Amino acid sequence: MVAPNMVDAVRFAGGWLFDHVMAGGEVLVLTADHGDPRPLRILGARAVDLECALSSPVQGPWPPRAIAAGADSCGSDARVRRIVLKAIDDGLADVRLWGDQDTADLGGGVGSVRHRLSVAARAFKAHALAAAAASSCDGGTATETFRSGESLRASGGS
Repeated sequence: MVAPNMVDAVRFAGGWLFDHVMAGGEVLVLTADHGDPRPLRILGARAVDLECALSSPVQGPWPPRAIAAGADSCGSDARVRRIVLKAIDDGLADVRLWGDQDTADLGGGVGSVRHRLSVAARAFKAHALAAAAASSCDGGTATETFRSGESLRASGGS
């Protein structure tokens, strides 16, 4: 996952992250935020410095099975954009974006996908949000909404 900060990672995709961890996945969250990593650890994810990860010649396990990113990260960082576009083009990873930034050039204006959080994901997400002091967020939400790689590919993004 690529997120502008840990709070956004938890807020927009914390349940999805948790459910991936419970399914046996290794979840890395690339972020420039050097804050307390505890909210991500609660979800079973590991925080990785964005700059170190993107400047490294080896960028984690490739191809990843899933990528989630804030649409604003795709718009503001060409390296993140390349990773997302490559994953969409290759069709090997479940690509999901959150946020309101226009991603029409990625083909992002076509529909969305909802991830229904497990009961455990809702509970752990609520604890992670509390640890992040994100009091304005509702950790009990049963779903998280993304624009998916399937709709991104279907609309011709490349």
